[in-house]
Amino acid sequence: VQLQASGGGLVQAGGSLRLSCAASGRTYPTYFMAWFRQAPGKEREFVSRINWNDGRTYYADSVNGRFTISRDNAENTVYLQMNSLKPEDTAVYYCAANTRKRSSFTGDAYHEYDYWGQGTQVTVSS
Repeated sequence: VQLQASGGGLVQAGGSLRLSCAASGRTYPTYFMAWFRQAPGKEREFVSRINWNDGRTYYADSVNGRFTISRDNAENTVYLQMNSLKPEDTAVYYCAANTRKRSSFTGDAYHEYDYWGQGTQVTVSS
C-alpha cells in the first residue's frame, strides 16, 4: 500500500485546510485509516481515524469539534477537514493505514498502523 498525503500549507489562526490521503496498491483489506501529527520536538500523536468499512469516526480531544475525517471508498481516499485552526495545530500531518487485524487495538497508537504516507506540513500563524 502506498499513501500519498497532500493539502498542507500556511494558514492564519481561525482558518481552514483540507488534507487528502490517496491510497494505491494492494489496499484490501483496510480496517482503519488515520491521521497523526508530529510537531517539532514532540512525539507523533493521534489526531483522528475512520473505520474503512462502516465509517465510524474517532477524534483526539484536542481536535474534536474542529476536525472532520471522511472517506471516499471508491477513490481509496481519506480526508481531514480542519477548521478553526490554532497555532498549536502546527505540525507535519501523516496519514496511516491499518491493514492487519490485531488481538488488541486501541486505534490511537502509531505502532498499530502498517503503512504511512510521507507527511504534509501544516503551519498555523497567530
